[in-house]
Amino acid sequence: MANTALPDRIRRDFPILEREVHGKPLVYLDNAASAQKPLAVIEGQREYLANHHANIHRGAHHLAQWATEAFEGARKKIAAHINAAHAEEIIFTSGSTDAINLVAQSWGRTHLSAGDTVLVTRMEHHANIVPWQMVCESRGAQVIPVNVLPDGVLDLEDFHAALKQYRPKMVAVVHASNTLGTINPVSELCAAAREAGAATLVDGSQALPHFGIDVQSIGSDFYVATAHKAYGPTGLGFLHGRKSMLEAMPPWRGGGEMIRSVSFQGTTYNDLPHKFEAGTPHISGGIAFGLALDWMNAIGMDVIAQHEQVLVQHAHSTLSAVDGVKIIGTAPNKVGVVSLIAEGLHSYDLGTLLDGQGIAVRTGHHCTEPLMDHFGLESGTLRMSFAAYTTTLEIDRATSALERAMRMLR
Repeated sequence: MANTALPDRIRRDFPILEREVHGKPLVYLDNAASAQKPLAVIEGQREYLANHHANIHRGAHHLAQWATEAFEGARKKIAAHINAAHAEEIIFTSGSTDAINLVAQSWGRTHLSAGDTVLVTRMEHHANIVPWQMVCESRGAQVIPVNVLPDGVLDLEDFHAALKQYRPKMVAVVHASNTLGTINPVSELCAAAREAGAATLVDGSQALPHFGIDVQSIGSDFYVATAHKAYGPTGLGFLHGRKSMLEAMPPWRGGGEMIRSVSFQGTTYNDLPHKFEAGTPHISGGIAFGLALDWMNAIGMDVIAQHEQVLVQHAHSTLSAVDGVKIIGTAPNKVGVVSLIAEGLHSYDLGTLLDGQGIAVRTGHHCTEPLMDHFGLESGTLRMSFAAYTTTLEIDRATSALERAMRMLR
């Protein structure tokens, strides 16, 4: 299959792609864990730290005002990128995990009580399971999983049956699976959940880098994502919440910035979004995240999505032709994630031998241990995951390296 022209235009934006590992040119196929950063993000963060840093909000001096405008400008960029109705619906967090914990601890402790249920899927990342388990344990509620079909598609019959049987207070579902690549029909799921009286949270960590997001079309009450998988910095993400929901929720953390006034007689909390942003935020990270969104939008999310579909099709075709390889997750609608097993071989052993050939992949459970148990994959999978800068030639190199590793281990 011919390579698309997209990586030829943008690979020069990523200095790390020019390096060698173990004397071999780097082939970076671990983007679902964390994507590499373009020069615009690297230089933008450096420029801020070198020439503009100050703490934001309330400062009267020039640097504080500049930093505040840049940071709040990034909030507006996120809101525009996901088509949020209001910029104040965007809450900065340290990532998707932090955002889900915020909802679980604030909304969950307010709304969940003994006998209630939270509906999730068996393909969820641990970050969209454990926080709900924690709050449910404290409230006497229960987490109920929805089944996944053998090809990695969500079992919609089981989903609708669970809505009817359990009448959950919350439905928390991943937009795109970090292990299977499956893109879930989140608009349909949210509409059905809303009709059943449930609130909804969508984990968009693996969706944001791969295609355009429209939270108003999705209809979720909460949507979370992280920057570092979308070409931005680590330690920064966001929660989008429906304004009416956020206004009714109590703060999760206390401290500076999230208050309007404080006395020993009591505290009055700040307006959105600051009510949920206690303390000094990751200012340089927020600004850099905005630059990452600028970079993606300059290419075009549709262009990125189309390119990655070429990569997925090529990877499925190439890897399926290798004797003894089985792809885990063959849903017709996928992002750039391909998980596989090689008959009789441990994924970690394969990953180690691939690393020796300059191929960076991820091995193990991918923080989806319940999913691995569901498929009976004790040692997990070997996962190749793609980005806008990935080429079909890199997939070919990885396939050849995999074949070589399999021969060495047999």
